[in-house]
Amino acid sequence: MLQFLIRRLIGALVILFLIGAFTFFLFYTVPQDFAALSCGKNCSPENLAVIRENLGLDKPITTQFWEFMSGIVSGRDFATGHCSAPCLGQSFDTNEFVWDSIMDRFPLTLSLTVGGLVIFLIIGLGSGLLAAWKRGTMVDKLVSGSSIVLSSFQIYLLGPIILGIFVYSSGILEFPKYHEFTDNPATWALGLLIPWIVMATIFTAQYTRMSRSTMIEQLQEEHVRTARAKGMRQRYVFFRYAWRGSLIPIVTILGMDLSSLLSGAVVTEFTFDLAGIGRLAVESSLTKDLPVTMGVMLFGAFFILLLNILVDLAYAFIDPRVRLS
Repeated sequence: MLQFLIRRLIGALVILFLIGAFTFFLFYTVPQDFAALSCGKNCSPENLAVIRENLGLDKPITTQFWEFMSGIVSGRDFATGHCSAPCLGQSFDTNEFVWDSIMDRFPLTLSLTVGGLVIFLIIGLGSGLLAAWKRGTMVDKLVSGSSIVLSSFQIYLLGPIILGIFVYSSGILEFPKYHEFTDNPATWALGLLIPWIVMATIFTAQYTRMSRSTMIEQLQEEHVRTARAKGMRQRYVFFRYAWRGSLIPIVTILGMDLSSLLSGAVVTEFTFDLAGIGRLAVESSLTKDLPVTMGVMLFGAFFILLLNILVDLAYAFIDPRVRLS
């Protein structure tokens, strides 16, 4: 297990380095004077030279790349002050440190992602298991049909519909707003309930069908049939043997869907006017604030790699037959 973790962490560091190098040379080799963008329209040559020096744009591209990569580990010094590690640079637009901007918005994006993940896993897996348990009955047909209908919705379409029903028409809920979890967990949950429902609805349909099909396949496995032949209760066989084995392909697909889940958080933030990391990335792209764009890309890559390592570790706990080496 320890050797597996070490190899995966080393591989993740190599991938992050390659992503950082690719994005850096891709962005910084375009024919664009970023100092002029930061200076504004009525910019004198003197101010332009000062800004270019403060941003480090007057140095060779290789020097800039070394300072960027080393700053992630040891920090960097800018004209406005010292940027502590992990330093992802300084915004061309606001002169704020990129890492600070990301950390200011990360709790919202994390709340959206984790909340939506928990809801669609509970509902999706639960309804899929129910459909497999009641295979061929009206319950199975109702669950399967509902999942097909829900899979056709998109966040930007479903969001306004739910807002119109629960906020504008009935007034049951307030317009989504982020509150700190530490201030009031109940207010935090209610403020993000609608975005969670929208995100969960999109993904629930997929995992309902998947959990149903994998459970039906597991019920045909030899070890499950053997357990039945020994006279074990149907419910015990269903949850002790079949359900656990059906989680392996679901966890595999979940690891692949993590990037889609983060993309869904980006669309959700714009739909409900929430200021998260996804919105920060889009705004920085529109203003050509490349340090922020690069920082968000690296942070997103790190987050996805970390979650995929956790997914791999989950295999050994779900299925004892899996051994990580």
